Amino acid sequence: MYKILKYSFADLVRSRWSYVYLAFYLVLGFVLLFLNNDLSKAVITLMNIIVVLTPMIGTIFSIMYFYSAREFTELLLSQPIRRSHIFLGQFLGIALSLTLSLVVGLGIPFLIYGVAQSSDIWDFGLLLVVGAFLTFIFVALAVNISLRNENKVKGFGYAILLWLFMAVIYDGLFLISLVLFDDYPLDKFTLAVSMFNPIDLSRVLILLKLDISALLGYTGALFQNFFGNGSGMLVSLLMLTIWTGIPVWLMVRTARKKDF
Repeated sequence: MYKILKYSFADLVRSRWSYVYLAFYLVLGFVLLFLNNDLSKAVITLMNIIVVLTPMIGTIFSIMYFYSAREFTELLLSQPIRRSHIFLGQFLGIALSLTLSLVVGLGIPFLIYGVAQSSDIWDFGLLLVVGAFLTFIFVALAVNISLRNENKVKGFGYAILLWLFMAVIYDGLFLISLVLFDDYPLDKFTLAVSMFNPIDLSRVLILLKLDISALLGYTGALFQNFFGNGSGMLVSLLMLTIWTGIPVWLMVRTARKKDF
């Protein structure tokens, strides 16, 4: 698995799309720090971008890679290598290369600005952790889609629909349900539903760390009241870990049973 991971990672790091992705966050970091003297405000702005953009890039990039590398994957499958090792290696190669671009792209401007010498380093560090979680989650989901769909058009369609549902449609349906059933106690329902969307969980986690009550919103306020800031953050991190583990397990399970 290590050799496949090493090859996939090296191949993707040299890809021009990885440089474009890194350059985007590099420029974005310098622009935000130039426009905001307050690091906390820059982190909040980055949060709103990362929780939407990172899942989209992870999903699309993974689908593109797996369909374009199908012949190479079939070649690996003909070798005496475990299927789980092949797909885990490729999955980790994609996720780690995208995470590296995110960390380096945002890390350089913030380090130059002096985040390492300020108390905001923990907020910034959490932002990078959340970005890494979202990358791993949506890369794993995209790999599952590519494994279950031989047709590239269907695969791309399902991947875009998945991101659109998680980033936009889910919140719309959630708000509609709150309006329709506002006469009923919805606290526990809201907490449960928010845990089924890693994007919402990531947003709540960062806002709890920043402790900005005005921006928490209904779900964030419930997390704060029900768990408290510290426990709410731990619950969110645990759920993000589960969100990462389940798609990876499904990916390995599908790879073992699929007839290539």
